Formats: sequence, C-alpha cells, structure tokens
Amino acid sequence: MILSGARVFDGVKLHDGMGVALEEGRVLATGPLEGDDLGGGILCPGFVDIQVNGGGGAMLNEAPTAQTLRLMSEAHAKLGATSILPTLITAPLEVFQDAVNAVVEARQEGVQGLVGLHLEGPHLTRAGAHDPELLRPMTDVDVKLYCHAARVLGCLKITVAPELVSDNHINSLVQCGVIVSLGHTEADYDRCRAASQAGASVVTHLFNAMTGLKHRAPGCVGAALTDPRLSAGLIADGMHVHEGLLATVWRAKAGVDRLFLVSDAMAVAGTEMTEFTLNNRRVMRSGGRLTLEDGTLAGADLDLSTAVKNMVNAGVPLEESLAMATRVPADVIGRDDLGRIELGSPADLVHLDDDLNVQAVWRGGQRVL
Repeated sequence: MILSGARVFDGVKLHDGMGVALEEGRVLATGPLEGDDLGGGILCPGFVDIQVNGGGGAMLNEAPTAQTLRLMSEAHAKLGATSILPTLITAPLEVFQDAVNAVVEARQEGVQGLVGLHLEGPHLTRAGAHDPELLRPMTDVDVKLYCHAARVLGCLKITVAPELVSDNHINSLVQCGVIVSLGHTEADYDRCRAASQAGASVVTHLFNAMTGLKHRAPGCVGAALTDPRLSAGLIADGMHVHEGLLATVWRAKAGVDRLFLVSDAMAVAGTEMTEFTLNNRRVMRSGGRLTLEDGTLAGADLDLSTAVKNMVNAGVPLEESLAMATRVPADVIGRDDLGRIELGSPADLVHLDDDLNVQAVWRGGQRVL
C-alpha cells in the first residue's frame, strides 16, 4: 500500500510531494511515490502518549486486566495514539502487581500499542486526585520489585517525589532500566536538580502538583525548565497549564527536544461518558474538564491531536508541535523505532486534515479508523 497526496511529517520535518509505502506492517519506502490519494492534510507518525490512565470507558486502577488494556488501546488508537504507556496512579501493591501481569497477558493476547507501564505513585507528597492515605516513602524492597517489573515489561516509568526517594534509590532504579520522573512533589529546586544528577530524567505533567516557579524559589518547575537533562510532559489543554504559557515553556526547552505532550486521559477518552469512578470517588466531565466533587482536577479530557492544535495556536511551530506528540515522547522512553516515518519503522500513521483533526489511523499497517 502507498499513501500519498498529503504532506509527510517524518518526526522531524514536513515534506511536500512525498509518498509512504507500507508492507507487512512496516514502512517499506518513502519518496516521490503515488498511491492512495489522501487529499491533502498531513500524514504523520502515530502519536506516542506516555501518560494514559484510561479510555474506552475503562480505568486501569479500577480493573487492572488485559481486557481493560485492550479497551484503552483501541480507544486511543482511534484518537491517533497508536502507542500508549498505560498509567496506574497510587494504589496498593497488589494492584501494581496485577497491572504488570495485565500488560504481559494483554501482549500475549495480541493487544497492540502497549509500550510498558507508568507507575504514578505511591511515593508522592502532593496528592492531587490520588488517595493521600496510600502515599509513602520508597524502600529497598520497592526498588527490587520495580527492577524486576522493568525486566518483565521492557519499559517501566515511575513518577516520584524526590523528597521521598533517596539518590541511591534513584540511581539503582535507573541502573536496572527504570525511567524515573519527578512529580507530585514539595521538593525545592536544589533537591530536584540533585535527583536529576542521580539519574531522574523526566518531569510529570509540568506545573501541576509540584512546587512552582518563583524568582527566589524556582521549585521543581524551575528545575524542569533549566536542567537540560530533564524532559517534561505537558498537558496542553489550556486548563492544567494556561495557554499563554505554552509557547513560553516551549522556548525554555527548545533546541534540546525535552518537551513532550501527554493526554493524562481517563476512562472517558473515546466515549460520551459524563462521569466515572476513581478509587471510590466520583469524577465528573464538564466543559472539557474532569474534576472530583470538590473541584480538584482529576486527569484530563484531552487527546494528542487537540494538544498539538493548542500548541500551534499558542505560537509553537507546527513541526515542533508534531514532534512533541511523536518522536520526542518515543525517545523519552527509549523507543527510537516509534514516532517517526522512516525505512523499517512500524507502519503506525495518522492522517490529519489541515485543521489538525484526525481523519484516519493505521497501526501496524492496518487501518483502525
């Protein structure tokens, strides 16, 4: 199959007059090829969303099973995210173990697009929508458990508050392949920089549930913006971060490919649901917001095509905005085969119209939308 008639974003640049040939689930060739005419728009790599709590009416926390992961994978693929990192927020240890087993089982059953697991908690201090009763420091036993899980999963990302995790723990985790991210924290600038020196490489949903940027106390936000070793995830829905800051954040991290977009999606993604349950608490959907009954934001009602659109509308160049939803998050999790269109890469593709709305999606060369 050859797809043509659209500009092609290869993960770095936009190309005119390029076609993409697919065979056996891979990109066979790119160049001046003619085939199925897409009628304009942009053909880009499938989105890579590395913070996905739920979708298709299901939440990983509520039912850590292969079936939940199948529902999430299918829902997000239709929204353009052909690769996702399912996210388990703070939960008892046995739920984490169930989630690890669910990823393994789902892969064995042929569920596509599951790149690993993101554990957001319980080693956090700012609860947000998390259960505060379950928050706790990390122990040596936890480190051994997470290292084992990383070997099983291939990719394990853990969000921690650095004041609850020692530098030795961070270093040990990184040495066994765990991606350590900073978030939900009261830690100051110096502590976050020290955690980065120990091996932490990511900041989870920049600005939210962390110490903010002040001129005499730069906080975790300041560390994220000034430390080139740290990549930062951004929920670009205009609610978690004001639209007026989006371009400013991009400029602070420009040139080092360290800013990426996440949906922080919940059960409602890909559905018309108006509410759902998270850890026995009601979450309501209204006006593009997801909140607990007390008004606390609880994830986001967002998909990555909308996030890309919001970045472009804020003044970020189109190529940079697309990279933040494709190549950059793939690189953050060490998957240089994802988020780009090049010879031999997976045939995971999204066709966007000129307004950046998803028109068609292919995963492994098979059309899913």
